Amino acid sequence: MSLTTPRSTALRTTAALAAAALALTACGSGGPSGAAGAAGPSAADDKIPTADVVSGVRKDPSAAKLLPADVRARGSLSLATSVGTPPGAAYLADGKTLAGQDIDFADAVGKVLGLKIDREVASFEAILPALGSGKYDVGTGNFGVTDERRKAIDFVTYINDGQGFAVRKDSPLKKVGSLRQLCGLTVATGAGTTFEATLEENRQRCTEAGKKPYDVKTYAEQGALWISLQQGRTDVVMSTINGLRYAVRQQPGLRFLNEFKRLDVGFAFKKGTPLAPAVQAAVNHLKKDGTYERILKKWGTGPSALKTSRISPPEIR
Repeated sequence: MSLTTPRSTALRTTAALAAAALALTACGSGGPSGAAGAAGPSAADDKIPTADVVSGVRKDPSAAKLLPADVRARGSLSLATSVGTPPGAAYLADGKTLAGQDIDFADAVGKVLGLKIDREVASFEAILPALGSGKYDVGTGNFGVTDERRKAIDFVTYINDGQGFAVRKDSPLKKVGSLRQLCGLTVATGAGTTFEATLEENRQRCTEAGKKPYDVKTYAEQGALWISLQQGRTDVVMSTINGLRYAVRQQPGLRFLNEFKRLDVGFAFKKGTPLAPAVQAAVNHLKKDGTYERILKKWGTGPSALKTSRISPPEIR
């Protein structure tokens, strides 16, 4: 199935994505926490915003007072972050420097609380189990707050994102209002994500409707996911709303389809963490001092703004 863009443009785009994926996988694999997810489209180019919107943030003593005594004493938080497609977190062109909405929010929270952020790159699917084992204090990775996750993880919300779809421009799909519209297609999504869980839980709907079930292809690396769509090995991508909107702006021949479901997104912690009240206070402080809006403006994610940060709210239905 050909793209609506010229074949030469599509091939150049695919080659560039493959090179970026390989380069960024190499950058992430040497860390102590294991391989990071490769950055997606344009993750290693100069289109990623680099404006400094965090360095001016000042400590808020009232928020810092809510920290557990041992954390105040050591003066740092160990944070695991998943590196995928912008605007969440990605590498800049040097292959070392991280940038993204998750990076800015974590750094800003650290400044409000007067803590150093000891950041370690980890694969998306490894972070939540590692929090439970106590390896890290906090994790970021555009983690959607679901009722299932809340059984084992505490969250402090900072944005609202959710689930959506993207396709090639030549796709007959116009809008996905029901997963039955995907019957017979091949869907690409990230491994260990809420998208994978949603797709697997609803696959039987196609059979019940007398249709061929959709096929789910999962990818640990975002670069590989987008290449699969460009090359026609998959028909549609299910991923984060913000990530999809960003990705299709960077790649010819693709289009954002629609939002499917909204979810609050939060910093993730071990269940029962005493850190949640302090981090919640820090996020709400960023709302008051204007940093919150500056971060969203930088990454073009204004519609993801929350009125207030909450601790482990119920899943949005």
